[in-house]
Amino acid sequence: MIEAKIYKALGDPIRLKIVTRLTKQRSSTIGELSKNLGVSRQGARKQLQVLVSAKLVQLRPKGRQTEVVLDTNQLKIARQFIARLEQQWDQRLLALKNFVEDNSN
Repeated sequence: MIEAKIYKALGDPIRLKIVTRLTKQRSSTIGELSKNLGVSRQGARKQLQVLVSAKLVQLRPKGRQTEVVLDTNQLKIARQFIARLEQQWDQRLLALKNFVEDNSN
């Protein structure tokens, strides 16, 4: 289940911060992303590998730098999963409401 891999990757505060930064600028270098994360550049690279594994980001060589690019399709998959859960809960709550109202008469 790809959603589990996405949510697991987003479950770490550092990785979530990286993705949040990329939602604002869509791409960045590893050096720029590792600033103010509280981890070294190597630590940031390890966190990025988890995001790559979940297909949330792609790493692209760009001269001497590595560009990190956000893949918004994976975020859409995660959002669609939550939307399905919301729809199921809405249906269940409506069924409960109807049940309670029918039995209160």
